[in-house]
Amino acid sequence: MKRRCLILLPLLTLSANPALSAERTVTLAVENMTCVSCPYIVRKTLAAVPGVSDVRVSYEDGSAVVTFDDANTTVDALTEATARRGYPSQIRMEQEGG
Repeated sequence: MKRRCLILLPLLTLSANPALSAERTVTLAVENMTCVSCPYIVRKTLAAVPGVSDVRVSYEDGSAVVTFDDANTTVDALTEATARRGYPSQIRMEQEGG
């Protein structure tokens, strides 16, 4: 009986992990978008971050709406990615439930 418990415990732990992750959507305020090609660069940069499933960038608003799996990435990783490309960003708003 003890041996069965030791075998099942890791399986239960593995199957429980996906339930802990959640899809999140955040709006980032993005700086330095000065021309119409900037949103394309910002979108490609954010889409390349593992875990990101959707990116919408607005030149007019200076923002990026990003949907991602929080088990695979963080808001910090998103803002670091844009900053590395010359577009510092910070969280403007987070939507409930993705």
